[in-house]
Amino acid sequence: MDDSLASRTPDLRRHGPLDHLLLEAQRALETVFGDPAALRPNPAGKTPEVPLDEAERRHSAGLMRINHVGEVCAQGLYFGQAAVARDAHTRTHLLDAAQEETDHLSWCADRLRELESRPSLFNPLWYAGSYALGALAALRGDDWSLGFVVETERQVEAHLDEHLETLPPADLRSREILRVMKADEARHAEHAEQAGARILPQPIPAAMALASKLMKSVAYRL
Repeated sequence: MDDSLASRTPDLRRHGPLDHLLLEAQRALETVFGDPAALRPNPAGKTPEVPLDEAERRHSAGLMRINHVGEVCAQGLYFGQAAVARDAHTRTHLLDAAQEETDHLSWCADRLRELESRPSLFNPLWYAGSYALGALAALRGDDWSLGFVVETERQVEAHLDEHLETLPPADLRSREILRVMKADEARHAEHAEQAGARILPQPIPAAMALASKLMKSVAYRL
């Protein structure tokens, strides 16, 4: 873990139950209601802002709101898993991935503002559900926890591919953000596999895909 991340990742072993609870509450509030800062530059960088018509702008905003929700869910999942992870190496892996998801969250929020839109109204619900799922997965063991990472990231990769195909051609800034996000998600899945992830049995992947489909349908509009 690099120094900048280490300084932002408290050692939970030095904290009591109340400290732990307060830390998790702070993470939830920052994710859902705050404005998390990215450690890496926004990939859109100096990519020009090409004017979009109203229908294109609404569509891009809907897609980027879905991606913002995906990052809220990723934060909840990883923090929930890290909170009960049994192995320090697994916890470090999860918190490293969570920091990159924080970058994604910040970039998506930036793009939503540029598109004159807002995050999902249901972000508290998305976070809470994902946190609970992450904690439950980690209670089964680190191999199960890492298996959820792999399956989540593979499904995220798939919907990012879909978004890259359906974004308005002129929306170059959103496209650059999603390309970097996709590469990061693939790397998270690969690292989790190398760390000993369990292949999740059915119907778990199917249920996750169904929940993701519902989330995307709601988040696109709300």
